[in-house]
Amino acid sequence: MEAGVNRGELLKDEVRHIDIKKIDVVPLVEQMGDTAFQARNLWRAAGIVDRMQRDEECAVILTLAGSLVSAGLKQIVIDMLEHNMVDVIVSTGANIVDQDFFEALGFKHYKGDPFADDATLRDLHIDRIYDTYIDEDELRICDDTMAIIANSMAPGAYSSREFIIEMARYIEKNDLDRNSIVYKAYEKGVPIFVPAFSDCSAGFGLVHHQWHNPDNHVAIDSAKDFRELTRVKIENDSTGILMMGGGVPKNFTQDIVVAAEVLGYEEVSMHTYAVQVTVADERDGGLSGSTLKEASSWGKVDTVYEQMVFSEATIAFPLIAGYAYHKRGWTGRKAKDFNSMLAKEQQTA
Repeated sequence: MEAGVNRGELLKDEVRHIDIKKIDVVPLVEQMGDTAFQARNLWRAAGIVDRMQRDEECAVILTLAGSLVSAGLKQIVIDMLEHNMVDVIVSTGANIVDQDFFEALGFKHYKGDPFADDATLRDLHIDRIYDTYIDEDELRICDDTMAIIANSMAPGAYSSREFIIEMARYIEKNDLDRNSIVYKAYEKGVPIFVPAFSDCSAGFGLVHHQWHNPDNHVAIDSAKDFRELTRVKIENDSTGILMMGGGVPKNFTQDIVVAAEVLGYEEVSMHTYAVQVTVADERDGGLSGSTLKEASSWGKVDTVYEQMVFSEATIAFPLIAGYAYHKRGWTGRKAKDFNSMLAKEQQTA
């Protein structure tokens, strides 16, 4: 990084989101089926995701871990929501709050340099995610907005899903950018769960809110998250999971099968379809790299239609989602609107 560089020079080249609608990748992915290694695994994974779309009884759960929205993958998720290819999202807070909602506020992510001088970036109030830059001053506005939303809500314990609906309403009320995962999910009745909700800008906003309202404040109930997602599984037994990365969203989603059994629904099915894209290794026993076959030993995932793809998400997700989109298996699917179901349950509780 050259001496004397300024913020404007670094925050100028915007990250552009991939549009899977523009390029039909079906012929490429099908050629990959006749190759080897992860290319063949990706082809099989794409076929399984297409099967999920054609199974009208299947509820498709998309999990997001890693810095995906900032890396240009937001539009893929929005397009999948728009065409009823996804019925539930389980994500890290960074993707939903620091990145998607952040962009809904009118802010951008920028192309950066992984070899930049991080001390200089810190002085310039620029945060780095590998080769992507974020304006720290704008991120603080996102933090503050979370506190504003919390201050507007009646005190009590909420699931992250309920809070994220309030985020969508904030977008609507303030006429912000509606080309947002948060807002499109709200329109479609697709619940978004962020099990570790405080591990992002939402956490800073909620800390501020609770600090200034110590006796009467909003709190996020992670057990309620778990209960609501388990309720979706009980309501819609057939499920498929498409997992970008691993971590908490992966385990949270797989665990709802066991949770349903604990609640007395012992006939609930394992996840019928499962695809995971990850670069994590399984040999250290870590969760993110644990295979779907391993999850079957826990009674979470069936092994007839499962596929691991050891690839980086910015490469694999456009190909898998693009394949399923252009195969058009989703044309017969209707929005399941699990948000309405959960809201009715809340009213009668």
